[in-house]
Amino acid sequence: MIAVNILISLVVIVVLQFAGMFVFSLMTPFRDMEEINKGNVAVGITMGGKFIATAIILGIAAYTNSSIAHMSLWFAVGYVCLIASYWVFDWVTPKFKLSDQLEEGNVAVGILLASVYIGIAIAVSSLII
Repeated sequence: MIAVNILISLVVIVVLQFAGMFVFSLMTPFRDMEEINKGNVAVGITMGGKFIATAIILGIAAYTNSSIAHMSLWFAVGYVCLIASYWVFDWVTPKFKLSDQLEEGNVAVGILLASVYIGIAIAVSSLII
């Protein structure tokens, strides 16, 4: 029975991770994977930051909750905070549009945005605990 619970939890975690990445990819006017295939390092770095940030939120939600429903709920709460961080960060940097800078391959913006995602994920995770 324990093995079945672990397997179900693992499947749910993987599905939530990739669902989170899919939602993140909808936030930009360009296709993340197409940009990465073109060699756009800025988008690759940002996507890596998104993946790590999503995994941090998901890991803490899984660690601190004993049911899949509660884990999924807290992941959703944390994930909404990650998405909001993108829009807030874009709003507080009015001199340039994040998506345009990423599409142009601005690595500095990619690193900064990945760091923002990871930092927000760590901060939000402390709220989940």
